[in-house]
Amino acid sequence: MNRAEPIVVQLLSSAGITVNGSAPWDIQVHDDRFYRSVLRYKNLGLGESYMKGWWDCRQLDAMVYRLLASGIEDKVRGDLRYLIRFLPGLLFNLQTRRGSRKPAERHYDLGNDLFFSFLDPYHQYSCGYFQDTDDLGEAQMNKMALLCRKLNLSPEDRVLDIGCGWGGFAKYAAERIGCSVTAVNISREQLGYARELCRGLPVSVEDCDYRSIRGRFDKVVSVGMFEHVGVKNYRTFMKIAHRCLENNGIFLLHTIGGNRSRTSCDPWVTKYIFPNSMLPSLVQINRAVEGLFVVEDCHNLAHHYDKTLMAWHANFQLAWYRLKTKYDEVFKRMWDYYLLSCAGAFRARSNQVWQIVMTKLGTATPQPECRSAPGVKFEQSAEESVALGCAGETCADLTSA
Repeated sequence: MNRAEPIVVQLLSSAGITVNGSAPWDIQVHDDRFYRSVLRYKNLGLGESYMKGWWDCRQLDAMVYRLLASGIEDKVRGDLRYLIRFLPGLLFNLQTRRGSRKPAERHYDLGNDLFFSFLDPYHQYSCGYFQDTDDLGEAQMNKMALLCRKLNLSPEDRVLDIGCGWGGFAKYAAERIGCSVTAVNISREQLGYARELCRGLPVSVEDCDYRSIRGRFDKVVSVGMFEHVGVKNYRTFMKIAHRCLENNGIFLLHTIGGNRSRTSCDPWVTKYIFPNSMLPSLVQINRAVEGLFVVEDCHNLAHHYDKTLMAWHANFQLAWYRLKTKYDEVFKRMWDYYLLSCAGAFRARSNQVWQIVMTKLGTATPQPECRSAPGVKFEQSAEESVALGCAGETCADLTSA
């Protein structure tokens, strides 16, 4: 018997997962190299062996949920060959101006056909808000309406959108609210599409690293971009947001985050999905904003991201018959693993997603009405008939270490 096999089998069993079992979250091993790969390379080995077809699982998201909920990460931590993969993020700034373009080139520039196959019509590549709906499109409209509400957007506002994606929120804010938007990004594919999407609207789409942003704005928003900033640049990012924001303005940061302060991301995600990515903790965010901003509200939407990822995966499956002429089976398994393992991570509460509302420190800016009281619906216009609410949501305060 492979010496790694009984160890891996026991670890999986401690999480309620049976090798070659009959439960939907049990794994079916097709190649014994799976055991050595997992034991030696942990998360990276698990993902790579799935991409190679060495194992399968009927409900991969449920399997990952059980793994993480069992605390298995603490049981397998400590192998030097695994830990050494985290050293670059600790020793070096991987998100310099040159390095910051790697995620755009390796991920966001893969092709709009891929992303548009599973995203909503506004192409929101971030957590939706599934309040009173199970529909992805409505959930993303909810999310954008929620952002506008928290920012207290008005037609007179000049808005800065840092990391604008394909321009969906810029379009929504300009059309629905009437404000002007400066949207910045560094992805070639996203920039080209955003410019066409927002043509004729008071939206300026610019190829610009966040460190080069100039100007002053009434409101600043950043959705799903802070994960690429890196711990060595968190303070720089916050200083730039502070410099760009008018004294009575509002800054909203929407970001995925982790429960522990780290200097690198999951090795598999870093290698195959988001190069040089890093999930901030609340402690790291708090240190970065200290002396700059007042934290008005921190809203945890983690369980909405589980639903978002499962909806994306369902759409991706339906679209695969079109995509398979361009992408091979290994790519499909990689993308399945990415979407489903991330869903499982949010379900297990290993990952969070926060909307953090801030105002400038020392300006006595009135506290914005970030959310309604529990159970109270947000008022919407007739054409924005999607109801919004905050019942059951989580509000967390930032605390220092």
